[in-house]
Amino acid sequence: MTDPGHQEFRDDCLAILREQTEGKRVHRRRFLQALVALGIAPAALRFTPVAHAASGELVVVNWGGDAVPAYEDIWAKPFNAANSGAKVVISGAGPTSGKIKAMVESGSVTWDVCDRTVPASVELGRQNLLEKIDWNVVSKDKLRPAHRSDWGVGAYLYSFVLTYDRNALKGPAPKNWADFWNVKDFPGKRTLRNNIEGMLEAALMADGVAADKIYPIDVDRALEKIKEIKEHTIFWTSGAESQQFFRNREVVMGNLWHTRSMLLQKEVGDRIQFTFDQGILFAGAWIVPKGAPGRELAWKFIASTQRPESQVELLKRVGNGPINPEASALVSTDLAAYNCGSPENVAKQVAVDNEWYAEQYATALNRYMDAIAS
Repeated sequence: MTDPGHQEFRDDCLAILREQTEGKRVHRRRFLQALVALGIAPAALRFTPVAHAASGELVVVNWGGDAVPAYEDIWAKPFNAANSGAKVVISGAGPTSGKIKAMVESGSVTWDVCDRTVPASVELGRQNLLEKIDWNVVSKDKLRPAHRSDWGVGAYLYSFVLTYDRNALKGPAPKNWADFWNVKDFPGKRTLRNNIEGMLEAALMADGVAADKIYPIDVDRALEKIKEIKEHTIFWTSGAESQQFFRNREVVMGNLWHTRSMLLQKEVGDRIQFTFDQGILFAGAWIVPKGAPGRELAWKFIASTQRPESQVELLKRVGNGPINPEASALVSTDLAAYNCGSPENVAKQVAVDNEWYAEQYATALNRYMDAIAS
């Protein structure tokens, strides 16, 4: 059910859009992006602005923050310089499944390339919401099989890792998820994400399940384990919030994105520690919404991001691990320990099962949210 207050606000925004565009020539993409940002399907509305799409423009959407300038410097600017007439625009709007679905089903797609995960590429692809990858342009050889699908091209690697404040803990440091769940010997608040990714796997390992037996996930068992420490847990909703909990010393341990753990170390010093042991390794992936206006140029852009040198630059800037195996040899010694995709660190972690997430994500997420809310 739509929230009445939000509906009134949305209607007022639409009124402003009408006033500013009626009878005028506007940039088609920016107009449609504004509608989608409001949660409105453009095809359901009757507007009369004369619209146009900028020739050669390619809209690449990620999740905002430091990733926007990083993507601009590492991928957009070099691509624009090498391709006359091309203009890659990086947006931090956050390409959720709901937004992609609304765009495709309304026939008003304004995004060309989206930054998601390999499991999401399988889930959305099977719903006929994505373009199939043109492997004549994009190279399969620069990806491990687990880091690609018919609709997704691995872009980088990231992990969920055990992170802790060593000054807040007395005695030995926690080494694994069993220690994380041990509130007797490691007292203090923990933080877990309000999403299942990387959380259910950690719970099962804490309960004694071997890393190679995690999938298919026993959701019942994982949820029961999480309930054991729920009263000791704060659930984070964003990477920034997970960092803030540690800054404010509200928690002593957490299951965080390793990129946030790295930022914490840089920011507050080595009182914040993390380990890739029993980490849960995910692959970010490029996807192209069905009917994207720039889909032909999109494959060329995605292929350009497979250069190992550019992926190492991303590691330096924001901590995301290179996904092209050739990149490992280019990572400096001081950065290798922070590279979740190095052979040494990959061997310590659980690689996500793309198929399980594609099939079970929505149902398992609903159960998880109910469990942590009750």
